[in-house]
Amino acid sequence: PVIPCVVSQWSVWSGCAEPCKTTYRVRRRHIIQEPRNGGEACPPLEERAGCVEYRTQQGTECKQSLIPALITTGGFGKARKKRAAADGNERAGYCVEFQLVAITPGCLHSHHSYTHWMQYLREGHTVCVECQHPALDSRSLHCYGDGSGSKKNQLLHWQAVGNPQCKGTWKRIRRLDTCSCPSVHSFLFI
Repeated sequence: PVIPCVVSQWSVWSGCAEPCKTTYRVRRRHIIQEPRNGGEACPPLEERAGCVEYRTQQGTECKQSLIPALITTGGFGKARKKRAAADGNERAGYCVEFQLVAITPGCLHSHHSYTHWMQYLREGHTVCVECQHPALDSRSLHCYGDGSGSKKNQLLHWQAVGNPQCKGTWKRIRRLDTCSCPSVHSFLFI
């Protein structure tokens, strides 16, 4: 008989590969049943997603400034808020509206499932970027790269986590208590 490949459920996401720098996290699954007699091949056994860890392995806060702004899809925000609440570290966050000025072509050439959100980045569009724990710095009460202190119409730089070829410039419009952009134009500071 034809026997397809059977794989396990995904593991939980690992921590970031290295602290205090833009890197990745991993989740894996394993083969339960190898395919036989022309059965369906096994799907990928590993997935990676961009991340930044804000504390060293010894638990001290990272010292470097993470500029340009590092962003990811707003979809990660729900899981981040649940973790913060469980840790007792939830602080009131905020949102910043930006107008996208320039985008590199690398944003359109993202073929991994965790980078599909980059296809919604378009020059001239307004995007909302939420600042929440752990990206919200406890001392300054802002996220690195949020443009606070920038001059009006100053070009600021951003980079998409998960695809180093996806980056660009934007202009800060305003800070808001909550985000009001459509979900495809809502992002998170990392």
